[in-house]
Amino acid sequence: MKANIISIGDELLIGQTTNTNASFIGNQLSEININVTKVVTVGDDENAIIDAFETAFAKADIAIVTGGLGPTHDDVTRTCVVKFFNSELVENEEILEDIKSLFGKRNREVTEINKAQALVPEVAEPIRNAHGTAPGMWIEKDKRIFVIMPGVPYEMKAMMNDFVVPRLAEILEGSKSKIKRSTLQTTGIPESTLAERLGDLDELLEGGKLSFLPSIGGVRLRIEVEDEDEKAAKNKLSEIEQKIKSKVGRYIYGRDDETLEEVIARMLEERQLKISTAESCTGGLIANRLTNISGSSNYFERGVVCYSNASKVEILRVDEDLVAEKGAVSMEVAMQMAEGVKSTSGSDIGISVTGIMGPKGATTDKPVGLVYIGYCDDKVCTAKKHIFGNERLLNKQRTMRAALDMVRKQLLGISLDD
Repeated sequence: MKANIISIGDELLIGQTTNTNASFIGNQLSEININVTKVVTVGDDENAIIDAFETAFAKADIAIVTGGLGPTHDDVTRTCVVKFFNSELVENEEILEDIKSLFGKRNREVTEINKAQALVPEVAEPIRNAHGTAPGMWIEKDKRIFVIMPGVPYEMKAMMNDFVVPRLAEILEGSKSKIKRSTLQTTGIPESTLAERLGDLDELLEGGKLSFLPSIGGVRLRIEVEDEDEKAAKNKLSEIEQKIKSKVGRYIYGRDDETLEEVIARMLEERQLKISTAESCTGGLIANRLTNISGSSNYFERGVVCYSNASKVEILRVDEDLVAEKGAVSMEVAMQMAEGVKSTSGSDIGISVTGIMGPKGATTDKPVGLVYIGYCDDKVCTAKKHIFGNERLLNKQRTMRAALDMVRKQLLGISLDD
């Protein structure tokens, strides 16, 4: 089945709001084997919205629409639905009770403008909104499905997860073709190098599909296979994954939506290890990522931000003469920072970063983007040099990722040499 995604809102067109809804919806539809053929963004204009509706109705089996369902004058999506489907608005008692209940929980009085949101086009089956006042709509006509939802991301996501995706999956259940997908998460290797190491893709995939999805965090390898037999499709997918891992496995840290910090957290907990961080140039980003995981107190002991040279000496016991001789941004200082945070915290592992994020602070010998990452455990104390780019905030993110990946590799016994 083919789908169009229609995002509505002037704020999306002028860049005031980032359209994260379309990417979320596209991913959700992809997971249930619905092919998104078009994503369009239109403003709060009736003619533009109806034009988008007409295009979707003519060329797609499904249209997923978000935005423009609020209570204010510029929210015109519902009006467009009424006109396009030649329907009328009728009050839905369940939706009205939902609105009253929501306002009651917030200790607020329901106004007439809010009550009006319980008016739903007669042609539509309402989708109840557990987090807001605007209901969604499910419309089936001439073998087409139109789904209209609020643009507020958490309201839309709840409707997708609780109602829309299950309903669509049920409709698609009888499909003969079985499509299976997975994503392998990589880090520390550029897209071009990754493609080179994978070699002949036709031979690798044997009819499957592979997409390279690069980002600042790494390259995601999205694999897709299709077969009439579900078991055969699963086996084919597994075979391709194993072939890829045999070629670039050291750069693969997870599958599908796994994050690098989740993978590290799992390994640390399984081995009953504690880690502490000593950060200079990243200002606490590594500690932040490691503590994003619920239960992080089981493996994270402490995070120290030592930005000044004096703090490195005082808190981490870095040799003052070493700082004077080699500079704070050096292999030797990174190692002593990692060793210092490990010993002062009593942790099993210490990880440290020191570098020049830019745009200021560079010298002839030490350019912007130069970073040293230190690692220390009971068996080894080492450091690795990196040279990133010229963008300060990107450099902080890259340093954080490289530090986490260094922990991963050390825990798995993977060489730090590329």
